[in-house]
Amino acid sequence: MFKILTTGFWEAIARLILRNKIIILIAIVLATVFFSSQWKYMQFSSTEANLLPDDHETNLVYNDFLEIFGEEGNLVVLGVKDSTIFTVKQLNAWNNLADSFKGYDEVDAVLSIKDLQKLVKNTEKERFDLKPFIKDSIANKQQILALEKELFEQYPFYDNFLFNAETKTIRTAIYLKKDIINTPARKVFILNVLQEKIDAFEAQSGLDVRVSGMPYIRTLNSKSIIDEIPIFIGGALFVTSLIFFLFFRSFRATFISLIVVCVGVMWTFGILGMLGYEITVLTALIPPLIIVIGIPNCVFLINKYQQEVKSHGNKVKSLQRVITKVGNATLMTNVTTASGFGTFILTESTLLKEFGIVASLSILAIFMLCLLIIPIMYTFLPFPKERHLEHLNKRWIGAFVHWMESMVKNKKISIYITTLILIITGIIGVYQIKISGSLIEDMPQDTEFFSDIRFFESEFNGIMPLEIMIDTKRKKGVMKLSTLKRMDELEDLIIEIPELSRPISVVSLVKYSKQAYYNGNPKYYQLPTSQENSFILSYAKNSTSNTDMLSDFVDSTGQYARITTFMKDIGTDKMERIQEDLQNKIDKLFPKERYEVTITGKALVFLKGTKYLVKNLLISLTLAIVLIALFMAYLFRSFKMIVVSLIPNLLPLLITAGIMGFIGVPIKPSTILVFSIAFGISVDDTIHFLAKYRQELQANNWKIRKSVYGALRETGVSMIYTSIVLFFGFSVFTISSFGGTVALGALVSITLLFAMLSNLLLLPSLLLSLERNIANKEVLKKPSINIIPPEGDDEAPRDNKKHD
Repeated sequence: MFKILTTGFWEAIARLILRNKIIILIAIVLATVFFSSQWKYMQFSSTEANLLPDDHETNLVYNDFLEIFGEEGNLVVLGVKDSTIFTVKQLNAWNNLADSFKGYDEVDAVLSIKDLQKLVKNTEKERFDLKPFIKDSIANKQQILALEKELFEQYPFYDNFLFNAETKTIRTAIYLKKDIINTPARKVFILNVLQEKIDAFEAQSGLDVRVSGMPYIRTLNSKSIIDEIPIFIGGALFVTSLIFFLFFRSFRATFISLIVVCVGVMWTFGILGMLGYEITVLTALIPPLIIVIGIPNCVFLINKYQQEVKSHGNKVKSLQRVITKVGNATLMTNVTTASGFGTFILTESTLLKEFGIVASLSILAIFMLCLLIIPIMYTFLPFPKERHLEHLNKRWIGAFVHWMESMVKNKKISIYITTLILIITGIIGVYQIKISGSLIEDMPQDTEFFSDIRFFESEFNGIMPLEIMIDTKRKKGVMKLSTLKRMDELEDLIIEIPELSRPISVVSLVKYSKQAYYNGNPKYYQLPTSQENSFILSYAKNSTSNTDMLSDFVDSTGQYARITTFMKDIGTDKMERIQEDLQNKIDKLFPKERYEVTITGKALVFLKGTKYLVKNLLISLTLAIVLIALFMAYLFRSFKMIVVSLIPNLLPLLITAGIMGFIGVPIKPSTILVFSIAFGISVDDTIHFLAKYRQELQANNWKIRKSVYGALRETGVSMIYTSIVLFFGFSVFTISSFGGTVALGALVSITLLFAMLSNLLLLPSLLLSLERNIANKEVLKKPSINIIPPEGDDEAPRDNKKHD
């Protein structure tokens, strides 16, 4: 009964499409106009992707920190390492550049060499006064020499902040207003103001200015993502259409396919806008993905149409059979592909959920467009010419299919031995895979801003903020000498860790106050003794300047303090070791009944997010496998058939994972996507093959061997075509400047290539070897869903039986 309903359903769909083609085309045009109108709602991400759910402990701790101290990633730094900077002309120009930013609404504060001030003891008023190192501008070389001596030798408070005393590198700190950090205003300021001023300064001075800081990195990285979208779309269109044309040798077929995928891309952008999702490094991949996935749909449909035309010469009957025969199979394969992406929806990561929703909806949309546009377009076109059908007799394809048939017939043992070797090698490689949580590893490494990141890592030990927040559980508890001493000991550990920069906290300010009390003598840059503490603090309390400087390090109640350090770009393993070392020291120094100390900051949130994301992606891959296994169970109602169908698709994933281990590609957000994407796509070939195999069984009176070889010959050509399109289509991603996208493209291409060979060699071999165990006529004769209707089940619409 289900079989009759299914066959009848597709016959009804075929009649509906072919008899209402004008109405359907108008509907597609109107839908495309609607989706195009949603483009204006597309948003480009103004924040780095938070990989953790909102209620995750790491996020809650970070949000508590932000509530007390405000946004911490608001620093942009400009740096110069050039001996000529210490000349009158250049140093004045450098200070003038810093001053030029102070009048902008987006800027909260600017600190350059000219803005540095020294604490000076005022004995008469018993307070500290602030006096600038440079009053107005540098007048002569003697002033520069005096400035160098003071800064580099006498005032350690500023060392590693605005200068590196060892390498004589200097920098300027620009603090953006915290309320614009996660808004488009940040992007406008950095691209239209900051960069233009720096470019003009470099041209005038001849100095090479390095720029970094989280707002700058995020802006330039986001710009790179946006700039690559048209490159990916253009590259995917060019490569897939070129391969398509080389296969079919038909401008007509190529043009139709391009129309289909271009409309699909327009719908994808419309879905992004309609749902209000931001374009991130993941969602930016969906439009070219739709092209790469959509073209194989076109291959199956157009190839079937041309086969039918060649077989009986009736164009309308051919188009009807395209819908009834290939439509169901294409629906099943697109549903499995969409399911592979759809499992991301079940994760708790907003980034992955949005990617999964848009990708799965777009895949189903491109299937619908292929099924509607291709048959309708061909009804308006003349009968295919002989040269359009020549590709059906390509000798190299025939020779390759014949070779595979020969291997399956005569070399099954060799296939199994090779499979076993690949499994063992893959398992060995898997154990060598590492997890990477690097914030900048996937950023474009040939860009100027990436080399600037490395520059600041080398000169100032990093630019990614790591924060330690100390809750003393009582008001004014931070300024207790016992608390300051504990913080000082913790800072000593931070200084010993090479991946972290010299910390900044209230401890440094208190040490600076003691140095100022002793008339600027650098040997007194240390915490005061208990006897000194009372009268030094009395000076500090009388000084409004100290209160201003304290506000960044201590909250208004004096209960909370922060220690800020900056971290180099390191992986998850190193970060976990550093966090463990810091936590052990914290547990020893700060009794839990008196203090609550937390480690947070953007760097830690990202690294924790990476680990969480990897775990979620592994879960999503498992869900994809389970979901598709259930789907196969529904199709074939046989546990053995499920196992037989999954093995050829799991093997390529294991091989790819092994390759990653051997060549040192780590598991990270971009590369873990490979497995879910590749599995969802590769299982399509299995469905096509098994569907044809079951049809061949029915046609050949349940003769297993004849049916396997028939299915191999019939589906081999289309599978080779689509695999080549997918291989080169995903290879387009390797032109990206993002390391993760390059790895994604290369690894998916390799996986799909192995999947094709596995489905055309291992799958038929397993069917032949296990023929007695799985050849259950009841299972295969009455499937839950009849993917490919038996020959002769369909007829042309009665009013269109004439030859066109």
